[in-house]
Amino acid sequence: MKCRIPKHREFVIDIKEEEEARQKECWDKLTQILDDYKKQGKSVYTETFIEDNEEKVKALQQEYAFEYTIELR
Repeated sequence: MKCRIPKHREFVIDIKEEEEARQKECWDKLTQILDDYKKQGKSVYTETFIEDNEEKVKALQQEYAFEYTIELR
């Protein structure tokens, strides 16, 4: 059996927050972005996933100390 997995882009997030509670809070908010996106019937493999969510991720970046890159997988 053969399977072709399509390449896609994804956020790679590095949370710099020192306090564990703030790390968890940040991660929970990032996860909520994904859950909200899925509720729209979309997947992280949707071609416009990055464009649809980058502004939300940037807003959280202002609140929490993290860096992110966008990688092709």
